[in-house]
Amino acid sequence: MDMRSAPGTIAPTPEPGEAELKEEDMAEPVIAQKSPIPVEVEAGKTYYWCTCGKSAKQPLCDGSHKGSDFAPMAWTAPETKTAYLCACKHTKNAPLCDGSHKAL
Repeated sequence: MDMRSAPGTIAPTPEPGEAELKEEDMAEPVIAQKSPIPVEVEAGKTYYWCTCGKSAKQPLCDGSHKGSDFAPMAWTAPETKTAYLCACKHTKNAPLCDGSHKAL
């Protein structure tokens, strides 16, 4: 159990030189578009989904994340089909679209 979230507990003090990560310090991805991108995928092939939103090859990575806190996500297609990959970068089912873009 995370003691920071338990009711009635006090969060531990960070060690000297250890900054506590705050929500406003976390990098936010660029919203490439507010709809999924259909991609023809092949069973067993690995694809590298862009997590930063800056790739010119959306929804796949082109290396635009370099120098940031982002890294591409490797995903191996379980079957040959049209996969609808997230372009808003807010899905909870990465790399597949879960409709999160509707709330942005």
